[in-house]
Amino acid sequence: MVAINQGDAALKHRIPVIDRMMDVLAQLERRDTGLTIRDLVSQLHLPRTTIYRILNTLQMHDMVHRDESGAYQLGRRLLGLASHVSAGASQVDLAAIAQPYLDRLAHDLGEGVKLSVIDKNSILVLAAAQGRREYALTVAPGQRMEVHAGAASRLLLSYLPAPELAEWLEKPLVAFTAKTITDPKRLKTELSRIRRLGWSQDKGETAQSIQAFAAPIFDTREEMVGALSVPFLAGTESSRMEDIRLATIAAAKALTEAIPGPVTR
Repeated sequence: MVAINQGDAALKHRIPVIDRMMDVLAQLERRDTGLTIRDLVSQLHLPRTTIYRILNTLQMHDMVHRDESGAYQLGRRLLGLASHVSAGASQVDLAAIAQPYLDRLAHDLGEGVKLSVIDKNSILVLAAAQGRREYALTVAPGQRMEVHAGAASRLLLSYLPAPELAEWLEKPLVAFTAKTITDPKRLKTELSRIRRLGWSQDKGETAQSIQAFAAPIFDTREEMVGALSVPFLAGTESSRMEDIRLATIAAAKALTEAIPGPVTR
């Protein structure tokens, strides 16, 4: 009897169009700013009609979306699918368990609330809750932020192991406002201060009109798994800012205590 190689058997039962679809998604994954049909044709060496039909189908299922410039990016439905991924029954879906806490905090403060994690070369908003207060800032899952600017971003960096942090600090630090820290040594000092405090504040680093507070979320191994943050408009009264800060810290602590085991994102 001739032995059948499992790899050969798997290849025999593949569906080529799904392979091509995954190739398209893989290319979009590598480019946060999106790719046009022409870009994908050039990179994948597939017929334009094939690329168009794949993108059109994916767009119908909200797996990709097309912006005003004609570039395609990964769609929000992927976040929903990712939120259900679990490698085992002992693992906890961070986005799912966090959502009630985000909703409650957004209701209590009237401000938008975000749960952010480090994802590849940027900060990803994994989950969010909209605020109902007048002038509350809009927040949405799938938003990507810079790693060195903003309350949640700097908080996430501050808890990284030294070797990983060094890699991030080697990258160019772009200034968005006069308050953005672009000097690696100064940023490292600020990150140490944030870790001592146990919370962080954005005083207008990504946009002059936006400020925020962020607090860390830990798992049962006492490893930071995410940052809970509340952005608000600059000019907010100091007493209300303190209310936001304390509420953010309290909500992050409550969420930390609610996480029963190793976390998946």
